[in-house]
Amino acid sequence: MARARCCVLTRMQKNLPHMLKPIVYGAFLGCWLLAGAAQASNGLATLENYLRGLTSFSADFRQITLSADGRRDSEATGRFYLLRPGRFRWEYRQPNAQLIVADGRRVYVHDQELNQVTHQAQARALDGTPAQLLASDAPLADYFVARDFERGDGRVWVELEPKSSDTQMARLRIGFLDGELDTLLMEDRFGQLTRLIFTKVQRNAPLAPELFVFKQPPGGDFLQID
Repeated sequence: MARARCCVLTRMQKNLPHMLKPIVYGAFLGCWLLAGAAQASNGLATLENYLRGLTSFSADFRQITLSADGRRDSEATGRFYLLRPGRFRWEYRQPNAQLIVADGRRVYVHDQELNQVTHQAQARALDGTPAQLLASDAPLADYFVARDFERGDGRVWVELEPKSSDTQMARLRIGFLDGELDTLLMEDRFGQLTRLIFTKVQRNAPLAPELFVFKQPPGGDFLQID
């Protein structure tokens, strides 16, 4: 049991910072320099405006994780659902099925391969993560130091650093393309980089409340970690 619990906690700690953690995360050259500078200077305003009108969000995602030396560690795909304030659902489908549900009070992680569920208080689990940024309706400045950022790829970028030192994430970069959330880049304190790419985005579309209610599966372990 102790070995299984350790395995689940490791997976939970690995995935939580990537959530919309996550996790995670421009300007053109030549004749586009002036236009690019205007985009870069508007990164923070773009993020604030996007969050101000956001009530729900759903999208397919592709998650790519690179080690500190640039090697590709893993890749996963799935679907993400968000209902503000405070509720979200991550469905990891490939290569391993995993479900993460936040109901506004607690975060549940169901590893279907191990048939185990871990859960902990949502405020603690999400502190300083991308999920906190998207799910919370608190002011951005309560949790992050924000600055505009340039990558030169045609996107509007903003960089965030968590104010809390008790978080795995060192910085988060958010990219917008044509005003829509497109990419998250997350770097943890060990130099690991996670990229989340969103497609088939639906903003402020109705979502069933049942998506954000965790139903405990029969059998298996149900572990509280706080």
